[in-house]
Amino acid sequence: MSAKDMKAKRTNHLAQMRAEYEFDYSKAARGKYYKRLLKEGSNVVVLDRDVAKAFPDSASVNKALRSVLNSKRPRRLTTRSTRTRAKAARAG
Repeated sequence: MSAKDMKAKRTNHLAQMRAEYEFDYSKAARGKYYKRLLKEGSNVVVLDRDVAKAFPDSASVNKALRSVLNSKRPRRLTTRSTRTRAKAARAG
């Protein structure tokens, strides 16, 4: 077996590319959606790899997040009156 036989064949990747993947960059517009993205924001959330493995698809992620949101009860903010604070200060 010679060295020529062991070398991988080089192929022209451009010749193998399908016509629908050929893109004319001269007609491209830079920043076409930039202003809209600033105005509307983005809804993309990147999950850590270990978290992503726990969910097979986006529907299951949404279901889990909705259950977390529904299980949270609104907190009641309570403040101590000045009378209670003064009483605590005398005791402490």
